[in-house]
Amino acid sequence: MANDTVLWAIDRRGVATVTLNRPKVNNAYNGDLIQGLHDAMDALGREAHLRIVVLRGNGKHFQAGADLSWITGVASQSPAENDRVSRLTAEAIRRLDTCPVPTLALIHGGCFGGGTGIAAACDVVVASEDAIFSISETRWGLMAGIILPQLCQSMGFRQVRRYALTGERFGAAEACRLGLVHEVCPTGGLDAAGETIIDAVLMNAPRATTATKLRSLASARAFVDDGELRDLIDEHARTRQQDEAREGLASFREKRKPSWYPG
Repeated sequence: MANDTVLWAIDRRGVATVTLNRPKVNNAYNGDLIQGLHDAMDALGREAHLRIVVLRGNGKHFQAGADLSWITGVASQSPAENDRVSRLTAEAIRRLDTCPVPTLALIHGGCFGGGTGIAAACDVVVASEDAIFSISETRWGLMAGIILPQLCQSMGFRQVRRYALTGERFGAAEACRLGLVHEVCPTGGLDAAGETIIDAVLMNAPRATTATKLRSLASARAFVDDGELRDLIDEHARTRQQDEAREGLASFREKRKPSWYPG
């Protein structure tokens, strides 16, 4: 592996576990973690007996969205570099979304910003009772454009209109009601709940499972085509370099309310 921010392993059954591994910053994503996801998916794509990919996070939280310190540094670079970063991020989500084998996210603790996009891009999501969710980008002057297609597919447009615009936090039970999560288990019970899903997948014929997944995406018009992806990347990269993003990220660093908040 190119770095240790994403760990992966595959067992004799063909069950792969991909683990986000920046626990000191709550698995917030940066360039290394995004590249680590690509590296893991590249490696797993070469595994002939791959049956299912399980995503989880090390430490207290599943994934806390973007590393805002890293985002600040990216925003100060050239438009071309911002475009490159947004493309890598968008492609990582699209690869999860269209992975030819089933994907299962096991979520505990915080799942914010891009973490909700990872969840929405997975076929099955199980969350423990302690999980907390938020589509939080607008709080920092950013926007969740590259994960909105998957969020709209999983939660429905009406619910995204609320939670992506307010940035409110909501718990595992509400995430399940909204459709972002399929099942809620007791805190500490993710392994057992996950194994039930894994066993159900392993009972099914591999090629038929892949065909069913891809046909389901097509039937729901859920594929993000290259043209739409280009638009999402352009908008995502531009927003990061605008005044609101600079002020939102400054308010994070300085631990204060942003200037647009009337008090």
